[in-house]
Amino acid sequence: MSLNVASFPGLREVRTVSQEVSVSEGSDSQSNLPGIVGESAALRRVLQLVEMVASSDATVLLLGETGTGKELIARAIHERSQRYKEDFVTLNCAAIPSALFESELFGHERGAFTGAHMQRAGRLELADRGTLFLDEVGDMPLELQPKLLRALQERAYERVGSARTKKVDVRLVAATNCDLEQMMEEKQFRSDLYYRLNVFPIRLPSLRERREDIPLLVQYFTQKYARQMGKQIDAIPESTIQKLQRWSWPGNVRELENLIERSVILTSNSVLAVALPEKMSGAIDAATVVGDFEEQERIMRTLQETRGRISGPNGAALRLGVKRSTLLDRMKKFGINPRDVKVRYGVVDEVVPKARYAYA
Repeated sequence: MSLNVASFPGLREVRTVSQEVSVSEGSDSQSNLPGIVGESAALRRVLQLVEMVASSDATVLLLGETGTGKELIARAIHERSQRYKEDFVTLNCAAIPSALFESELFGHERGAFTGAHMQRAGRLELADRGTLFLDEVGDMPLELQPKLLRALQERAYERVGSARTKKVDVRLVAATNCDLEQMMEEKQFRSDLYYRLNVFPIRLPSLRERREDIPLLVQYFTQKYARQMGKQIDAIPESTIQKLQRWSWPGNVRELENLIERSVILTSNSVLAVALPEKMSGAIDAATVVGDFEEQERIMRTLQETRGRISGPNGAALRLGVKRSTLLDRMKKFGINPRDVKVRYGVVDEVVPKARYAYA
């Protein structure tokens, strides 16, 4: 299936003018899927998969670091599906206390528990005939996972405090930044639910993997916030774009968006004045930025050569002449998740402290 890039609003063209990048105004008709911005091969592959799966009712599992735009892709799948006229309902599994999760998902009857003063529909019921987006599904309480599995398999559920089974027709899109396979091994996530969710997985690339999209994203966010604040910003210094492309972006697109929003607030003329954080400006303005960039490339290249192995006689740490702990610290500095590396290359005999590298 060929990708029709023009059908995804937000894919815009940026123009270089001497030492500045112009900020061109887009039409309102292009904003029905806001935020999907870029022309990199990595993003195009994601959009191609969206095109392929959207028209079906298949469950989609979105994988990727925090801040990569998983909810935007989930909405794109809904908008391009046959359910686009129905509701797109979201539930962040990490934001709901365990005691209230079942009620939020399935709803409850009046008097079902203390404080249940009236009947309430859950997110599953609200999404009937539409799409339910379960964000951070790896944080779903373990004891409720069988109930979600049953609802998906039988298309039926009961509200809390009710014995009456209700039918539901929902298309599910789930997302996580967790390593669900590792969680299965640690008995933190049910394998039967994982295989039910993992029908059509789509991995979203980090911003580090699509640096060529940074000029377009900066332009897009500058235009968005300048319009909201009633400012006229016509250009972005090319040197600023180059600095932003060198940063590791551990917070991905969300981190970039927050930076540009602050910058628009602080800009007093027609040229964007990027408010670089101290840690970023120090790394960028100092001569060490080139060394940091080269070190990051060297680490990535060595990990490729060792097929993701970090320690041991054939590991990257020995080749680089550093301790394993030092290499892990440097990987964290550059936003290189060791668990992602191991999954990519199939390394299963090394243990990495999970909490230390659970990038959020």
